[in-house]
Amino acid sequence: MDALDLLANNMANSSTPGYKADRESYNLYMSAEAAAEATGFSVRSPLVERQWIDLSQGSLQPTGNSSDVAIEGSGFLLAESPGGVLLSRGGSLRVSAEGKLTTRDGYELVTVGAQRIKAEAGRPLEIDNAGVVRQEGQILGQLKLVEAPPAGELSRRDGVYLMLDTRRIGELKPATAEVRQGQLESPNMAPAETAARLIGILRQFESLQKAIQIGGEMSRRAVEEVAKVHP
Repeated sequence: MDALDLLANNMANSSTPGYKADRESYNLYMSAEAAAEATGFSVRSPLVERQWIDLSQGSLQPTGNSSDVAIEGSGFLLAESPGGVLLSRGGSLRVSAEGKLTTRDGYELVTVGAQRIKAEAGRPLEIDNAGVVRQEGQILGQLKLVEAPPAGELSRRDGVYLMLDTRRIGELKPATAEVRQGQLESPNMAPAETAARLIGILRQFESLQKAIQIGGEMSRRAVEEVAKVHP
């Protein structure tokens, strides 16, 4: 069930730019009852031991839209949300009515300096590979790019965004990644791969159901045989 939840979330975001897939690691679990048996035979069942976020690079797709940006290489943009600073791999940017440069969800992007970018809505922006933002030739600021922390330290927020412990934000190092304007990053998993894994898990699920049914039938027959009165 845990694996199905992960795959369902991946499939729901199969067309979300910059989405990073959820992955799982398996282990075998032995119940306390099985471990205590003295028969030397124990039943182990699979368990999703660890969930992690795959930070590998997705393919970059040209869109021709100057509001679209993607990150090439290992790195993230930072965006401020009411719940804290979020890590983003780009997407469709917007200029708010107040002139703030934000993500599609309205989270203001963090800049290298303390002063945030103020742009004029309705006019195109130019964003170079270093993240420097210009409008009509005037430099407005530089987007902050940071290195990716270990995947195990990240948690998912609002689908495409990732979050790190607030105390760790200041420890993130500047990234060597580059910004690509007019492009979007595809999710880093193929729908066909996700569908194949989903079918495999469903088959495993069916096998476990059959094993449970067989075990129940064996127990029922054993009880019936014991209950018979023999001459």
